[in-house]
Amino acid sequence: MISGAEAVIKSLIEEGVDLIYGYPGGAIMPVYDELFKYQEEINHVLTRHEQGATHAAQGYARVSGKVGVVTATSGPGATNLVTGIADAQIDSTPMVCITGQVASHLLGSDAFQETDIIGISTPVTKWNCQITKASEIPAVIAKAFYIAKSGRPGPVLIDITKDAQFEMMNFKYDKCTNVKSYKPVPELNIDDIKEAAKIINRSKKPMIVWGQGVILGNAEQEFKNFVEKSGIPSAWTILGLSALPTEHSLNMGMVGMHGNYGPNMLTNQCDVLIAIGMRFDDRVTGNLNSYAKQAKIIHLEIDPAEVNKNVEVDVAVLGDVKKTIPLLTDLISKNTHDKWISKFHSFDKIEYKKVIHDDLYPSKQGLTMGEVIKIINKETNGDAIIVTDVGQHQMVACRYAKFNESKSNITSGGLGTMGFALPAALGAKMGAPHREVVAIIGDGGYQMTIQELGTIYQTGAAVKIVVLNNDYLGMVRQWQQLFFDKRYASTEMINPDFVKIAEGYYIDANKVDKRSELKNGVAKMIKSDKPYFLEVCVEKEANVFPMIPSGASVSDIRLD
Repeated sequence: MISGAEAVIKSLIEEGVDLIYGYPGGAIMPVYDELFKYQEEINHVLTRHEQGATHAAQGYARVSGKVGVVTATSGPGATNLVTGIADAQIDSTPMVCITGQVASHLLGSDAFQETDIIGISTPVTKWNCQITKASEIPAVIAKAFYIAKSGRPGPVLIDITKDAQFEMMNFKYDKCTNVKSYKPVPELNIDDIKEAAKIINRSKKPMIVWGQGVILGNAEQEFKNFVEKSGIPSAWTILGLSALPTEHSLNMGMVGMHGNYGPNMLTNQCDVLIAIGMRFDDRVTGNLNSYAKQAKIIHLEIDPAEVNKNVEVDVAVLGDVKKTIPLLTDLISKNTHDKWISKFHSFDKIEYKKVIHDDLYPSKQGLTMGEVIKIINKETNGDAIIVTDVGQHQMVACRYAKFNESKSNITSGGLGTMGFALPAALGAKMGAPHREVVAIIGDGGYQMTIQELGTIYQTGAAVKIVVLNNDYLGMVRQWQQLFFDKRYASTEMINPDFVKIAEGYYIDANKVDKRSELKNGVAKMIKSDKPYFLEVCVEKEANVFPMIPSGASVSDIRLD
């Protein structure tokens, strides 16, 4: 006989969990007491805030391909998880969150630190469950892990009352391999694949847009084979970045609001659009009434709910892309589209002249975000994991960072969560300790989870932190400049001494505000084998272009 609390730990061990991010408290204390006895099997990382725990678990999951695990207490501990859970839900990140809850006889009584976390988290979880009896623990945890990592991944929350944690039980663990009425992978229809192949083989100006589904499906090699056999120019959504090497000849860059000029413009000129593992997010499509209306659209997708949700498609190929892409590759003709590809290159030249050159090789005195990313590329040779927060720096980093390897671009995509990058970088480093991890963060988002410097110091994880400081909430300020007559309402930041704060957490730190110091500053950071903080003071009122104004068509993209 063991306690429910010990059953939680033994169940996690059965699922291969060796790392948990969390924060203790009264309602989860029995679990933490048992965790103390299993320190050799499971490493618990004490974050400085429960939100930090969720983002760290996300970074860990996105890099390692495993399920991220989080523990927290009831009430505010549980509610502090909600932002990270919502972020994981929209970005399809597998995560299991375990919260303590007041004793079952107190449920609904407004007891101390009681909240209805099941009701609160229902809209932002793939599945959730409250446990009131110890005997339920093994089966529920097994089901949680199966649901979190199968099909389209996502977050699951388990809420366990305190009496269930103390109650004794006979422990037996059986892994879950199926759940009634839940079909994580839809049945494959070979006729749809044949129809898609026919359309592709007849096309003259095809274009691929791929998303994170390629990465989540571990289908990078299958995707590369398809791209190279078809010869089709390909562009990525922000979460699809790194599935295909940046320098690949058929990688045409990013689509969407701050994407590249060519892929956006030519979306409305292609005759076939092949969407792979992406969901036609509004930041990608712009105005749906004018999105690729001339094209036949083929959608390869694991989640049937995403098909025809935003964009009506001509052929939907449902299933796991690791299986569907090779079947499609077998049926398409080997081809090249040199004349069509030259159109992308023509737009590239225009964008380079009007935007990219000045971003990377500025003539003005102030440092640009683009030149910082350029130097980081040189120092890391495109082999680093780049973790970004949300804002101008995120768009610049995604546009200019070089990637040779998949699972290297970690960012908050669908939810756009400021404060994501610092804890996510910690998780990424712990998920891939052999790789260089560089967090690129704005001065606004950095201060939302700045306390996680304490977690980084305590773990010793050699995360490299770069804050691009323009003393503004830069993306909001850009919109205010362009669309609100420069009324900079509540966007200017009076920032603290970031170097002193880092040093206060015993982290080596440096500040760069001159171009002559930048290369050496970045090189010193990368060479360090410890956590390192680098503040780079960039132009205060620089804008990120290209840009598609909100509600405009992708072909209304602005270069200035």
